[in-house]
This record gives sequence, structure tokens and C-alpha cells, in this order.
Amino acid sequence: MMDAGSPMGQFPQLEMQFDGGSRGNPGLAGIGVTITTPDGVMVYEFGDWLPHATNNVAEYTALIRGVQAARQLGATRLNIRADSELVVRQITGRYRVKSPDLKPLYAQAVAELARVADWSISHVYRESNSRADQLANMAMDRRKKIESIGTTSVER
Repeated sequence: MMDAGSPMGQFPQLEMQFDGGSRGNPGLAGIGVTITTPDGVMVYEFGDWLPHATNNVAEYTALIRGVQAARQLGATRLNIRADSELVVRQITGRYRVKSPDLKPLYAQAVAELARVADWSISHVYRESNSRADQLANMAMDRRKKIESIGTTSVER
């Protein structure tokens, strides 16, 4: 993820958007995460690919990895937005997690969120989540991890 030169621990309040997608469902999958300051300044964003996963597994993977990154950046308050109504409603307790494939990811997501003092999650429409979607698709297309820290971009 971020290296020693990254801005770790400097941002107590952050905004995060995430997306996951799968081609074939299950099939080649990708995740995308953007992390900004409350006034919209990009701090960190990344996309990564998963060799074989469902759309919902990719969505949960994006949430987990995004929360981990936000915590590394020092977030104690985190406002999360996603276009996956299923994930948002499961995390908020409105829906139960029935899928055996999602139960461990749900538990991991809840555990990661518990490590953030103050967090919220809300649903947004797809058009409001376009950068995270773009990062997920770029990672799938390139089969590489894509990272941007501030204004520096890296492909791995």
C-alpha cells in the first residue's frame, strides 16, 4: 500500500468512496477507492484487481482495504460513500448477511470500522461514484494495482 514517504497519520477527518466490480460475476474483478479531505482534496486513491471474485466480494474488499488505508492516514472520523446498496444496508444493519461468501468479509469490514472512532456510511448513485468505478475498471483492464498519493501516480 503506502510507503514510508506517504502522508501517514496526518488526516484525522477523511471522506472515502469505494467501488467493486466483476466481469463475469464471478470473474476478473477490480476495486477502486478514493480518499479525500472533507473539502475534496485528494489524499490517496487506488485501484487493484482480483483474479476471480463476485461483484459483492469485490465491493467488500474495496471497503475493507479503503478503511485500512484511511486508518493508516490517521482517520479518526471517516465518511464513507458507496454505490453498493447491498453493502451499505448490510453494514448499517438494515439487511442481514446471508451469503456464506460474504459473512467473513462482513465480519472483517465491521472489525476494521470498529477501529475508527467515528464513521458513517451512505449510499450514493453510481454517477456520484465515478472515480472509484474508473479506478476499479482501470485495474481490471491493466491487471495491475494503481495508486496515487497526493499528485504522484504509481502502477505496480
